[in-house]
Amino acid sequence: MKKKVTIFTDGACSGNPGPGGYAAILRYKEQEKEIFGALKETTNNRMELTAVIMALKTLKEPCEVEIFSDSKYVVDSFKKGWISNWQKNGWKTSNRKPVLNVDLWKELLILLKVHDVTFFWVKGHNAHPENERCDSLAVNEMVKMINNGV
Repeated sequence: MKKKVTIFTDGACSGNPGPGGYAAILRYKEQEKEIFGALKETTNNRMELTAVIMALKTLKEPCEVEIFSDSKYVVDSFKKGWISNWQKNGWKTSNRKPVLNVDLWKELLILLKVHDVTFFWVKGHNAHPENERCDSLAVNEMVKMINNGV
């Protein structure tokens, strides 16, 4: 039987593109682990995706995972089937434009073959404790990147 892990994620960016941060909280039973990082030149959507990817990469074995994100971009891509349509259309949107962040989507799809993942959307900046914590961690990483001369 696979371990059940709950993951909360968030990303932040100053400018679009600009310096950004990501964060995730992984919870297994009573144990919690925070992960976070930053990139010098990125977008908010890339940081949202990176948070999910880095969280899943942290898992040491295949797990049953619930991911909570305030990113409609991430959650709706799976809940509304956008990702399947993008793949069928050669990584083009319904408007025939190239899908953004294909490198990260492909990386995430590989991880989704390892883990049984269900995505849940949470409203951001709405007193959701874990989402607020992730936001704070991501913003702190972004600010550190800015303060280091980016």
